[in-house]
Amino acid sequence: MNDNTDHLSRREVLRTGTVIAGGALAATFGAANAARAADEPPSKRRRTLRKAVMIGMVGEGSTLRDKFAILRDCGFEGVEMDSPSDLKMDEILEAQEKTGIKAHGVVDSVHWKFHLNAPDEKVRDEGVKALEHAIRDAKAMGAGSVLLVPAVVNARQPYDQAWTLSMACIRRALPLAAECGVKVSVENVWNNFLLSPLEAARYIDELAHPNAAFHFDIGNVINIGFPDQWIRTLGPRIERLHIKDFSRKKRDDLGLWKGFDVELGDGDAGWPAVMKALDDLGYSTAPEGRRATAEVGGGDRKRLAVIAERMDKLFAM
Repeated sequence: MNDNTDHLSRREVLRTGTVIAGGALAATFGAANAARAADEPPSKRRRTLRKAVMIGMVGEGSTLRDKFAILRDCGFEGVEMDSPSDLKMDEILEAQEKTGIKAHGVVDSVHWKFHLNAPDEKVRDEGVKALEHAIRDAKAMGAGSVLLVPAVVNARQPYDQAWTLSMACIRRALPLAAECGVKVSVENVWNNFLLSPLEAARYIDELAHPNAAFHFDIGNVINIGFPDQWIRTLGPRIERLHIKDFSRKKRDDLGLWKGFDVELGDGDAGWPAVMKALDDLGYSTAPEGRRATAEVGGGDRKRLAVIAERMDKLFAM
């Protein structure tokens, strides 16, 4: 280097010093602001929810990388994948790396087939194997949670046995979940099981394991209850959220399942109360940004952009 590049002029030194001092001052104020934010009640903090979808909602893109790129362009940050599945792990990892979209959760893809409360022990064993497979896949892709439908109650599978058998099966997989750093997150679905928030909370509490949690689906409880009440009762047991709506009027006029035929925000979820409950819990204001995954009718990038926009409006209520 020559003298002109080895030495800064006095003006450059002053300018550089100002920048450094300004950066240090900004860092100091930033740390102070972060500390103040941490001291604020959760309901007063800025919302930090990170929008996601389920992979099956992405109806455009010839490769997984294409699909992830579309999600990124539509304003999403994450996606829930299925396991077991035919997808190759290297494709998932490559899609994440190239797009920045995070595969943050996994859905056990065979829990409706291999019930953890099936009368046949061999079926239950297959269910546990599938759950363990999903846990390992979750670790491999860097996901933190596996969604699980824990049991199905019907004429052949009584409620009390659904409780004891499914809990026994989940406990078999929890050591692996702990080893992998993955939560087994039980979801509330229309499976005639865990029909109240008190019961759902008790189920997680009886599992009594730090890697047992709840994946709360907002839309699924509207037929029988009120989502904000579930959120307040489940509290910190909630590990993940599914975002969808349900119309009681459409249910009454057109049939039970037609209740889901409604856009986000146009049903009976009671979104202001839902958001208030999530704020009070601290889920919606966590500094790291907790996940909120849409589970609605998907489609091409235009449709996905509409979903993202509607989620933004809900999260601003």
